[in-house]
Amino acid sequence: MTSFLLRDTTVLTVDASDTQFTDGWVSVIDGRIAGAGPMSSVPDVAQFDEILSLPGHLVMPGLVNAHTHSAMVLFRGRSEGQSLLTMDGWYNSIREPELSLLSSDIGPAVALSCAEMALSGTTTFCDQYFFADEIAAAAGESGLRAVIAYGIVQLGDTARGEEELAKAAAFIERQRSADGRIIPWFGPHAPYVDNSEDLVRAEVAMAVKYGSGMHLHMAAGPEDNEQTLALYGLTATQALDRDGFFAGRVHAAHCLDLSDEDIAIFAAAPAASVAYCATAGLRSGRADMCPAVKLRAASVVVALGTDNVAANNSYDMIAEMRVAGLVASHREGRAQPISSRELIRMATIDGARALGLEHEIGSLEVGKSADIIAIDMNGAGYSETPDVETVLVYSGSGRDVRHAWVAGEAIVRDRALLRRELRDIREEYSITYKDFWSRVEAARKVA
Repeated sequence: MTSFLLRDTTVLTVDASDTQFTDGWVSVIDGRIAGAGPMSSVPDVAQFDEILSLPGHLVMPGLVNAHTHSAMVLFRGRSEGQSLLTMDGWYNSIREPELSLLSSDIGPAVALSCAEMALSGTTTFCDQYFFADEIAAAAGESGLRAVIAYGIVQLGDTARGEEELAKAAAFIERQRSADGRIIPWFGPHAPYVDNSEDLVRAEVAMAVKYGSGMHLHMAAGPEDNEQTLALYGLTATQALDRDGFFAGRVHAAHCLDLSDEDIAIFAAAPAASVAYCATAGLRSGRADMCPAVKLRAASVVVALGTDNVAANNSYDMIAEMRVAGLVASHREGRAQPISSRELIRMATIDGARALGLEHEIGSLEVGKSADIIAIDMNGAGYSETPDVETVLVYSGSGRDVRHAWVAGEAIVRDRALLRRELRDIREEYSITYKDFWSRVEAARKVA
């Protein structure tokens, strides 16, 4: 049995009552949260293997990044001036270079992304991309928790769609017997844009067979609805609903163009959620932004995601909370329609709920997995406050995360990775990056 006690610290439990302790403690035994409370009730320190006194720190649940493509760190800084939420922008900036990707590129790229996430407080992420086995392996090595959706892109090639669906099913079967921190899903990239209607129906049937979630891009641009409006007079959301897509767990990224009827479909579904990627939406130049306030008012689960770091350039989920709040204020034309407390819930327990993991993570409650972060608030930019949640969201930074645990295992200690040194990860990635872009340039010359 292993155990540790975090004490002398501010604690945000993010439980149903948003319980806080301004001078509190959290205890962990065998990877599970054993208790939390004010220092007046701190347990006997003699029963713990390790004691960490953390004055001036904030201890809270690990952050959940509800939408990203971790291997796409390879494209950081490569999409300036391009909107990745349009077909042309995505194809020119991302899809064309992706044709030069090798499976050997993926591990080093995902390792760097996982390092960035862990060091800025993310302990769980939801990924959708190709090379799902390689992503799963690298995520597993990082120690983070991850939902990994096998990305399926058809682009009019029926045989390719069938082949990718079969590979996705095989991935789910393999991964289910692997590390419990990695959860496999299906990932139809963008229904009706690059997945045909027939393939969508097959994906739904396969997800039902395996009881798996589906993670997709939805209502990210005008292309999403063109085909279904022309054929049926329905939006893509409505057409998907007609085909039974919302019968199981559906987690949809972006959702910039949802109509009121589309929102009603999400609200009526048993397990439908939205990944609100505010920074990526802003950078895309789209006039529309995710109607997060309206979705939440309809009781739809809305989580926060960074999207890839070509669209965002950062995995900092504290920064993403801030941008999400600012975008909501601007969109609704009123101050703070989503409070700081609600933004923190969106980045923790609501992210867990979107991924079907709320029974395990997302709040500091007895019996849950000890996915915990400690943020150092002793530095410049922080000061005494009656509202630590607002200070975190609007003054904080992921760079102030000092410690992180996943299932009670220390992943970050004193701002350093424990499983593998960042220097080694960066060195391996640098070689991969140069090799990959050399292949891209060589392919472009041939073309």
